[in-house]
Amino acid sequence: MSGNTSMKPGSVQETLVIPLYARKLCAQQFPTLYTDEYAAAICERIDYDFSQWKQKETRLMYQFGGLEGAMREKDMIWEIRDYLKMHPNAAVVSLGCGLSTTGRSADNGLCKRYQLDFPDVIQLRNELIPVEEREENIGCDLNDVSWMDRIDSRGGAVFYAAGVFHYFKTEQVKRMVAAMAETFLGGRLVFDTVGRLGRDLLMRRKLNQLGMKDVSGMFCAEGARDLEGWSRHVTLAARKSYMRGYVPLDDPNIRWIHRFLAVLCDVVAKMYINRMEFSPRSETGCDGIGKAE
Repeated sequence: MSGNTSMKPGSVQETLVIPLYARKLCAQQFPTLYTDEYAAAICERIDYDFSQWKQKETRLMYQFGGLEGAMREKDMIWEIRDYLKMHPNAAVVSLGCGLSTTGRSADNGLCKRYQLDFPDVIQLRNELIPVEEREENIGCDLNDVSWMDRIDSRGGAVFYAAGVFHYFKTEQVKRMVAAMAETFLGGRLVFDTVGRLGRDLLMRRKLNQLGMKDVSGMFCAEGARDLEGWSRHVTLAARKSYMRGYVPLDDPNIRWIHRFLAVLCDVVAKMYINRMEFSPRSETGCDGIGKAE
């Protein structure tokens, strides 16, 4: 154990540490593919017995799980930086941030960074990852759209949700996105999806742990058609492979079995990164980027 922030095995907080440790593991095992200057340091601040995870680090599926999470983060960083090229002073907003440092990794020195999650998660985050300049942590329920009032989007806004929408019902996601499109003109939303089989095979255990026994209504996407028609102000602009759509798997430690599993992620689990663009015009007649008045 190390650090001074205590975390109990089996707790909800522990679920926040799993992707953090996965990023640390991936940076160690595939260093030319992925780097993370934050994950190892944050783990050091946590009073938790990591020995059970260390024993699994050589297992193929454990390694691939770390690779999977790291590639998703790289995909999100690519999309954020792409938006910041056009809107350097934009708001970069993490929906369901957990202990993610994606916004910091994508930072351009000008943007404003917001991290949103439940209040207890934000409390833990404040202990482990103190806020920096141009950064704000907001404790909220994403389904309560009042959080949108806290975002300064005068320079534009790019939102990202990594491994988050799976925990929402389909109609909740649609309502949230429609409200965002009405509010943040010219904004962008990036999020990952899995197909129905991927949800049932990969997500069921996690959802059950959170008390969600019936996963049939939880959000998933079989294809682009499931992501269209949510709002006349929303356009599905891109849909790319989660594992292979942005960055080539070219680290020397990547084996053929890793590449094969990456293909299965596309074909069987239907794991994709999706980019939605919000119209620069609102129903009130406002044009440009920023908030509709």
